[in-house]
Amino acid sequence: MNNAARILLAAVLCTAAVACSKKVKETAPTDTGPGSTTTQPGDSTGPVASGAYGPNDLDTDACLRQRVVYFDLDQDSLKPEFQAIVGCHAKYLRDRPSSRMTLEGNADERGSREYNLGLGERRGNAVSSAIQANGASGSQITVVSYGEERPVCTDSNEDCWAKNRRVEIVYTAK
Repeated sequence: MNNAARILLAAVLCTAAVACSKKVKETAPTDTGPGSTTTQPGDSTGPVASGAYGPNDLDTDACLRQRVVYFDLDQDSLKPEFQAIVGCHAKYLRDRPSSRMTLEGNADERGSREYNLGLGERRGNAVSSAIQANGASGSQITVVSYGEERPVCTDSNEDCWAKNRRVEIVYTAK
């Protein structure tokens, strides 16, 4: 096949892929009569009561504001106290299929660079697995490891090291 035919074939395939994509339209709330309440865009309706989250809930809902999961020394297993937070983020992703997150795994300065990069990745994967176990799609989650390269605290003591053994949850799209 010559180059012109290949380019034409690629263009046709790209056009077909775009044409087959599905757009999701958001509908505005409708007034159902006297006594009904409607919300304006940007209003929070209380995610716990209504069972759904909106984009603004990332900043207003207490469990969604918690975006750091901490780990013990040389561990990559999720602590029980972070299960509820992970479940909350999983629900947000489950309810919003177009949302995406990056899980940034980190480690303290102890250990080799290679070991800490691997440990950060294992920690990110542990959080990813827990989020997926709570119903979110793996296609919504990206795991990145920074190892010891992005410390939040640079002192050489246990309190500081504990702050660096973490996975940060970063939403990348709504």
